[in-house]
Amino acid sequence: MPSLLDSVISTAHAAGRCIVDISDSAQLAAVEKIGQGPVTAADRAADTLLREQLPALLPAAWLSEETADDPVRLSQSRVWIVDPLDGTKEFIAGLPEYAISIGLVDAGRPVLAVIHQPATGDTWWAESGKGAYLNGERIHATEGRRLLASRSETRGGEFADLAEWEIVPIGSIALKLAYVACGRGSVTISRGPKWEWDVCAGALLVREAGGLCDDMFGTPMHFNKTHPKVRGVLAGAPAAAGQMLERLRLLGPSERMVREGLEAS
Repeated sequence: MPSLLDSVISTAHAAGRCIVDISDSAQLAAVEKIGQGPVTAADRAADTLLREQLPALLPAAWLSEETADDPVRLSQSRVWIVDPLDGTKEFIAGLPEYAISIGLVDAGRPVLAVIHQPATGDTWWAESGKGAYLNGERIHATEGRRLLASRSETRGGEFADLAEWEIVPIGSIALKLAYVACGRGSVTISRGPKWEWDVCAGALLVREAGGLCDDMFGTPMHFNKTHPKVRGVLAGAPAAAGQMLERLRLLGPSERMVREGLEAS
């Protein structure tokens, strides 16, 4: 019998095929705005597939970007925390920088993570205490000065005071965390709030790859909160993350964080 991890990986691949199929069809044109970001038929189809299959593999509560929140999850120890298509703007633009992010949380901490990039076929995974992997090969966070940055946050000037770093704009935050875990970047940050489904799986990947992943203040992240947002992200190889934490203490949170009142959480 396949392990839970093997089955979750297979489910992520199935969701990826669903997304790619829609990207090749006229359905991609069906884009509308909900809340603060776009949603496509691919987001919804992937969410439906994952919502049907993941709890069948392991019964647990559910938290997803594309599903109405059910407060029953707050009374549950185990929760699937899922972003069925992180990087929808890049997906719409035809860029490959989008991903499926699947995390399983137990008592507030991620214990299993799978991130799949449908456009390339790459899949990252990790289990608590067992290391992190890319396509079956063990991976490790790597020191350096390469900072993976959000395109929108870069355009907004949030990285203007970090000129000593090589700033590389990339889409999906889940993908940025996966890239840090495998050494394609040494650090990634966000000075604004992030939803739990954006970072849950990636946080475990980075930690299991030997890196650090906390909120932007250096405080460990806990998941399945009443308001499922984290106070930004700081993830990287240990020395790079330590250097960036010192810079973030000087820069402080973005205006977005302050507007939501999360900087003092």
